[in-house]
Amino acid sequence: MARVWGGRSLEKIYRRNLPDDQPYGESWEMSDRPDAQSIVSSGPYAGKSLHDLWTNHREAIFGKGFTGDRFPLLIKILDARDDLSLQVHPPENLSRELGGEPKTEMWYIAECDPEAKLYIGLKDGCTRESFQQSLSEGTLEEQVHAVSPEPGESIFIPSGRLHAIGAGFLIYEIQQNSDTTYRVFDWNRVGLNGAPRDLHIKESMASINFNDFEPGMDQPDGDSLASCEYFVVQRHKLSKLEEITTTNDSFSIITVISGKIRSSEGQVFKTGDFLILPRNASPLTVEGDCQILRTTLPTD
Repeated sequence: MARVWGGRSLEKIYRRNLPDDQPYGESWEMSDRPDAQSIVSSGPYAGKSLHDLWTNHREAIFGKGFTGDRFPLLIKILDARDDLSLQVHPPENLSRELGGEPKTEMWYIAECDPEAKLYIGLKDGCTRESFQQSLSEGTLEEQVHAVSPEPGESIFIPSGRLHAIGAGFLIYEIQQNSDTTYRVFDWNRVGLNGAPRDLHIKESMASINFNDFEPGMDQPDGDSLASCEYFVVQRHKLSKLEEITTTNDSFSIITVISGKIRSSEGQVFKTGDFLILPRNASPLTVEGDCQILRTTLPTD
């Protein structure tokens, strides 16, 4: 998707076909949205949409006990060559009132420039009043906490947390299936059409958690990077000939961070590839040193 803050790394690094010379910031890799459907590229379900799999083959592919009209996650690659807007997603208890959808998400840093910044939460001492004053003066950055992560780090972004990705990042984003973003500040710039992008001040002020001070990057718990009521994300560092399996109970979404893996049919997946490994599927085989993300839905 074309974005004023995007670049061309989705094409150069991840081999995505970009239709023109505009800056592209988002590739929606696992999407079951009314206006954006992922299509299976290979295997027995080739040509079917993610919505079709979820609606008509749910138990066979994903497992038992999952509910909902649409696949509950949205997974993206983000290419940020410029700062994204300072933004927030509405908490579930406010989303309906505000006319949006709740969104909790997490970021995995695939690549980043030295000293590139993520804007996460508020600086100590920030109040609603000081925030509003800085917003009116166009100096909101003074109120926002920033961190400089390293590749391979991750951070959990609960709904209500003020955040922005700074310039110089490639990020894997795992989130609830939602496309609601409230921009509170856009760095006094214009969008691709030459006009300022819409801001959502009222909705942002209602959604921001004003007790969220100076969070740091997450520390992994073994392989576990994030575990919440919406998704479970693990990172696995694997060696040649190791196997990637699922169980009879549930599926996995596999994201190849580095290296190569091969399916039992001989198809090779490499950096930036995404695949659904159905429940009780044949294992994938690692071809050399490899890192993957495994994303699943929580089960009881």
